[in-house]
Amino acid sequence: MGRRKAREIALQVLFQVDVGKVKPERALVYTLNEFQVTGPTAEFARQLVEGTLAHRQEIDHLIEKYSIDWPLSRMANVDRNILRIGLYEMLYHQETPLNVAIDEAIELAKKYSHDDAPRFINGILGQIAKELKAKVDQHD
Repeated sequence: MGRRKAREIALQVLFQVDVGKVKPERALVYTLNEFQVTGPTAEFARQLVEGTLAHRQEIDHLIEKYSIDWPLSRMANVDRNILRIGLYEMLYHQETPLNVAIDEAIELAKKYSHDDAPRFINGILGQIAKELKAKVDQHD
């Protein structure tokens, strides 16, 4: 199935946790069973969910910092959770290149959100990626 499917599952789980206040493990088990996902795809989905939730405070702070005039509470629920997954991958999942994390977040936005969402997601994640690259360049 692959990583794209894992990201879709993670998005659905995070949405349930965020909006429905469902316990993360319950939402994850339910969603994995619903889509009959096992193996590496299920494991990657679990990593995305657990990692995003573990770093949610820092991730949300960054989203707030870069989404000028759009506090988290005013954002579309799905957009907020797509940004969280994208940022988790960019900041903490070193195996995922920055451009891949951004591209995958844009694809989620195209599939699950409104027409303006891909541009919104790309703008925020792109700005953060530039800063991350600049920090790496300074240390080299």
